[in-house]
Amino acid sequence: MKKFFAVASLSLLSLAALSAKTYDITLSNPVKAGDAQLKAGHYTLKVEGSNAIFTEVGKSKSVTTPVKVQSTDKKFDDTRVHSTKDGGEERINEIDLGGSKTKLGF
Repeated sequence: MKKFFAVASLSLLSLAALSAKTYDITLSNPVKAGDAQLKAGHYTLKVEGSNAIFTEVGKSKSVTTPVKVQSTDKKFDDTRVHSTKDGGEERINEIDLGGSKTKLGF
């Protein structure tokens, strides 16, 4: 039972550490992230639970969209945005969070 609580505590601490970190991303084109429409520019990305919060650098307005947080076996060297064009619209499919083993699915 003690082992279970130790593992649960470590899991909660890991989620808290993940949510406290921000990541810098640059979008060269307007793009859709989940239900959110983002224009080209520099953003900070913060993960809170199952939501991604995009805040344009230099602005106080942020956009929140649901994400699927997934753990991988490999640690990502840098933050990368993976997108595809769907019709005439570019959509983010995944963001790999640099310095972590976490990726976000949209």
